[in-house]
Amino acid sequence: MTSSFKTLDSADLDGKRVLLRVDLNVPTENGVVTDKTRIERVLPTIEDISKKGGKVILLAHFGRPKGERKEEDSLKPIVSAIEETAKRKIAFADDCVGDVAGAAIAQLKNGDILLLENTRFHKGEEKNDPAFAAQLAKLGDIYVNDAFSAAHRAHASTEGLAHLLPAYAGRTMQAELQALSEALEHPARPVMAIVGGAKISTKLDLLGNLIRKVDILVIGGGMANTFLAAEGKPVGKSLCEHDLLEKARAILADAQSSNCEIVLPIDATVAQKFEAHAPSHIVAIEHVGESDMILDVGPKSIAHIESLLAKAKTLVWNGPLGAFELPPFDEGTNAVAQTAARLTVEGKLLSVAGGGDTVAALNQAHAAQEFSYLSTAGGAFLEWLEGKELPGVAALTR
Repeated sequence: MTSSFKTLDSADLDGKRVLLRVDLNVPTENGVVTDKTRIERVLPTIEDISKKGGKVILLAHFGRPKGERKEEDSLKPIVSAIEETAKRKIAFADDCVGDVAGAAIAQLKNGDILLLENTRFHKGEEKNDPAFAAQLAKLGDIYVNDAFSAAHRAHASTEGLAHLLPAYAGRTMQAELQALSEALEHPARPVMAIVGGAKISTKLDLLGNLIRKVDILVIGGGMANTFLAAEGKPVGKSLCEHDLLEKARAILADAQSSNCEIVLPIDATVAQKFEAHAPSHIVAIEHVGESDMILDVGPKSIAHIESLLAKAKTLVWNGPLGAFELPPFDEGTNAVAQTAARLTVEGKLLSVAGGGDTVAALNQAHAAQEFSYLSTAGGAFLEWLEGKELPGVAALTR
């Protein structure tokens, strides 16, 4: 995957107008950016292009304006956050195409940075309209995509542009694809995956792909309850998709035929209420009571998962093992995350994780910084795990 697209190492950027697609869909409160992670991630690419004499023209979306100009979805308030992160002046244009954008670009000197207004203010963006893509292409000499998190969308600025200009992967895109390739395309074995979350209905494609790719698949969170029920185990009042028991049995059978070991909880932390610090106790899975809710894996399950981690060479993680947002039901996720982090630091494990809840859980466990790679891509990361082609990536590999 990583050898089939061009990186900035081979690009002649001096004096060129570089259309750089980034993800600036950052959380804000009263017009102020509350989390600059995505800005920080794209900074190396911005600096690389600027130092090589390119004119950096940032393309991005914000919110869901559905092709209409809405003040609350303007990128203008994001400028100050980029300036604070980059520690330099950032120009802004009130449109992303036409005379307004063209005039702003004409003012740029080599190395300057300009942010264009929200691409989704135009209906042609999400429709991947060739005419709109052509309007964008007029503004640049080179196209660079550094928005892996938007790569699962075939939009004009994420896919269409790559067919109209010399196209390259930015540094964040490059790092993401290299990490993902190492994790599942050409991994060191044994490969272990941890998949958690509430429901298997949202992760059927993911599970179906992983059982063909990994050696060990640990299933946790609410979705583990459906598999336990499919095996005839009691789950009490736990979250469980009883209408998907046959599907769960089919996944278990497919895993067996694919030589993929499925790991389910052998004990659990249960409570009568779904709330923080609810009275709880630990039971063997076979002894879950009728009024019990399984809210976390128990200590024997944790020890078993950690023993498997010690033998693994590669880990892919998506989804928490329990209700991590409610203490003490974060203990399973915290313990396993800290073990994975330690093994990574010791050079014994390549660890790749992604997904909103996963990132939050690993941050809460103070383990995120030690993972080999933490994807902030959300939907794109999940679709990649499902084995789907990402249009924004495919367009770079033509």
